[in-house]
Amino acid sequence: MSYRSYVISPPAQTEPLDARQVPNNAGGYAYQIDPWKQLTRFLVLGSEGGTYYVSERKLTKQNATVINTCLVADAKRTIDHIVEVSESGRAPKNDPAIFALAIAASYTDPTVRAYALAGLPKVCRIPTHLFHFCEYLKGQRGWGRGLRRAVARWYNENPSLAYHLVKYQSRDGWSNRDVLRKAHPSPVGDLQQALFKYVAKSEWTSLPAIVDGFEQAKTAEIGTLIKLIREVGLTREMLPTEALKHPQIWEALLVKMPMQALVRNLSTMTRVGLLTNLSRETKEVVSRLQGIKGSRVHPLQILNALKTYQSGRGTSSTWTPVRAVIDALNDAFYAAFGEVTPTNKNLMLALDVSGSMGSGQVGGTALTPREACAALALITANVEKSYEMCAFAGTFIPLTISPTQRLDDVVRLIDRLDFGSTDCALPMISAQMRRLGIDAFSVFTDSETWVGRIHPMQALRSYRMASGIDAKLIVVGMTSTGFTIGDPQDPGCLDVVGFDLATPEILSGFITGRL
Repeated sequence: MSYRSYVISPPAQTEPLDARQVPNNAGGYAYQIDPWKQLTRFLVLGSEGGTYYVSERKLTKQNATVINTCLVADAKRTIDHIVEVSESGRAPKNDPAIFALAIAASYTDPTVRAYALAGLPKVCRIPTHLFHFCEYLKGQRGWGRGLRRAVARWYNENPSLAYHLVKYQSRDGWSNRDVLRKAHPSPVGDLQQALFKYVAKSEWTSLPAIVDGFEQAKTAEIGTLIKLIREVGLTREMLPTEALKHPQIWEALLVKMPMQALVRNLSTMTRVGLLTNLSRETKEVVSRLQGIKGSRVHPLQILNALKTYQSGRGTSSTWTPVRAVIDALNDAFYAAFGEVTPTNKNLMLALDVSGSMGSGQVGGTALTPREACAALALITANVEKSYEMCAFAGTFIPLTISPTQRLDDVVRLIDRLDFGSTDCALPMISAQMRRLGIDAFSVFTDSETWVGRIHPMQALRSYRMASGIDAKLIVVGMTSTGFTIGDPQDPGCLDVVGFDLATPEILSGFITGRL
């Protein structure tokens, strides 16, 4: 490949490249993404933990403003998007969608409020979600007729009401009793009347077996609890805390344990002695994890579980991780994304490992953006044949990482890298200096770039002119701030959301021209 010389002129990243750029939180300049893209970032990534530069409270307020901006522009589109992201399982946690729906349900226009409340059962699918919604409404609106009707309808039309009432009893200072007293639903039939009396007045007559079993469990011996689990279907949340110390209880629970609960409770089942090397239960868990595709367990939840499980310690307990479970979680992470089409192009997967990427929590998990971006890059590396993976901050270094390496090992390796300040132009500069034939740069970053002598877009344009390749730039946003290093008006630039389930396939389609 022949390269032409091309000289780049200032400005540095601490000055705007053009009038469209705005100051980012680090003191540099970047492009502002449009409100719809920021809305998606928030719905998928949330604002929990904030970022290195922005507190959680401030970041949440910024995104609340974006939600209102979208509602003003097109309320129906906004609410439909909130519902779609929540229902499809694109996000690792549902809390951002619930928060956004609460804002829409508090909007000044009554028709918008009504449309938002119509989506309540689609976003708030269990009582815990409903409790979050009620808490988010505090200070935004009162319990008017429309809200009371919507919440009453939520209980009246719940097909699993008895099960939900005993499994999800309280959260965020709210309980089913509190919400029922606010909404005043009229029971539909004798069964609902009995259930409402049970919740509101603790009257226990003519109730379903799941409720009778829950009440019996409060004072039952281990043998009786196991029988109730098997015959009535009691779950972990319905049992006394003391009972959860016994492996026999977990053995009974495992038989019908939903996949999300299984992923959350791997550490506990190992700690109590149920999951051991070569045990029947371990083989059952591994087999179930192999079938995780289509289970609605988000890859980020699996990655978070893997990080916790392989560490062998929690806030107040320890366990000895079982290697087969770690390996199964590793494989389940890739399977949860589904099929990703290879591009068969020359790619650079560039991971921002600067100081700012080591703060905050992605999607409400214990994972930092730096850890998460390493795992996300491996999704592409797992299907591509021609790529270079690199890390950058104030300096640049190629990474000799293979997708055959275990995911948790790679995440730990990347988390130990910290080269200081952020210069997102380095991947393109390095590719030009080393005369690499890169067709597309995927940069996993928070876009808080500031230290470089030239802007990332200048570096990309320089690379294009020097190489003769119309290279593309995909900015994979790892936080819910409103910045991107890619020029929104450049057709070769795309901004996507990190850990949106759709991201790997969107990335592939954009690079190959299918999108």
